[in-house]
Amino acid sequence: MAVLHWIQENLLSNTLMMVFLIAVIGYLVGSIQIRGIELGTAGILLVALVFGHFGVEIPKLVQDLGLICFVTSVGFIAGPNFFRNFKLNAKSYILLGILIIVSGALVCAAVIKVFGIPTDISVGMMAGALTSTPGLAAALESTGSEAASVGYGIAYPFGVVGVVLFVQLVPKLLHTDMAAERARFQAAANVQTEEYRKKKKESLFYADSMGFFPFSLAIVLGIILAKIEIPLPGGAVFSLGTSGGPLIAGLVLGHFGHIGKLSVRVENSVLKCLREFGLALFLLGAGAQAGAGFIEILKEHGVLLFVYGALMTVIPMLLGYLFAAKVLKLSIFNTLGSICGGMTSTPALGTLIRVTETDDVASAYAATYPVALVMVVLACQFIGIFL
Repeated sequence: MAVLHWIQENLLSNTLMMVFLIAVIGYLVGSIQIRGIELGTAGILLVALVFGHFGVEIPKLVQDLGLICFVTSVGFIAGPNFFRNFKLNAKSYILLGILIIVSGALVCAAVIKVFGIPTDISVGMMAGALTSTPGLAAALESTGSEAASVGYGIAYPFGVVGVVLFVQLVPKLLHTDMAAERARFQAAANVQTEEYRKKKKESLFYADSMGFFPFSLAIVLGIILAKIEIPLPGGAVFSLGTSGGPLIAGLVLGHFGHIGKLSVRVENSVLKCLREFGLALFLLGAGAQAGAGFIEILKEHGVLLFVYGALMTVIPMLLGYLFAAKVLKLSIFNTLGSICGGMTSTPALGTLIRVTETDDVASAYAATYPVALVMVVLACQFIGIFL
């Protein structure tokens, strides 16, 4: 008993210990392969769910810090090619973002009308299935019910894991030659990248050698952007939030690379490290939060709620993929990148970068993400008010 008491007092109550213990176990779980499919960093989410269920709490600051580091890194990495890619495929990205969220909203409406699930829980499930925290905020405001958080907690875990598995399964099922696809995908970006690199050879002033100054600057600017609120019908407001603000700031600074003679370039090695570190911290916090009371929620409201939430993830994802691949004729890398953006799935983007072995897929994610973000907030607001 003395040993258990010591563990409780000195280990389980130590936040730093729990953060890195969950990361250690999560990476081990994520490295397990079944038929070539693995969870990767998303394994941390599942481990964090278990720890959260048993009462381990991770401060919200850890999750927010992780999310900001991840999306800012993605912005810097995608910046050099983002605007060119968006210009070429802007209509496709906008249509995909709208289609994915609208189809998710229709599934949500069906769950309310056909299966009789309360609106507040259903709207929360839609926000969770699309892993959208701004969507949850809109759901809470439009329904005026904390039960929306219950639905979010039920649907969120599969919302993360489902897209992570999807971006790995599709290339395998299609027997995609990843090396050939990567070469074609990168060839289009290389022209602009070379121009970008030539400009970088100009004499610039560097505040620090690694790039922590511009990275910090992007976060500061991103948080300012995140605080800008745009009124929406029904009394709600839209903002880019912690996910969107730093992403946009990173894209802009990453694209231009300098402000006058001041360099705002960050070394790729630093960005990749911060991207992975941020993703791990984000999943840690999100998983522990969702895990608290997860089993009790399912017992109270029924396991079928998990199925309904899964449908809100799977159906929009499949429709989005078919539309992108068969109608819009996008390449598989652009298709999967835009699916991650349309599903507002930060963890899936991390997995897709690992699977495709190119950071350039982040440009498709970054192009579709803002459209989906606006649409999911509007959809949650509309359903919460009118259904």
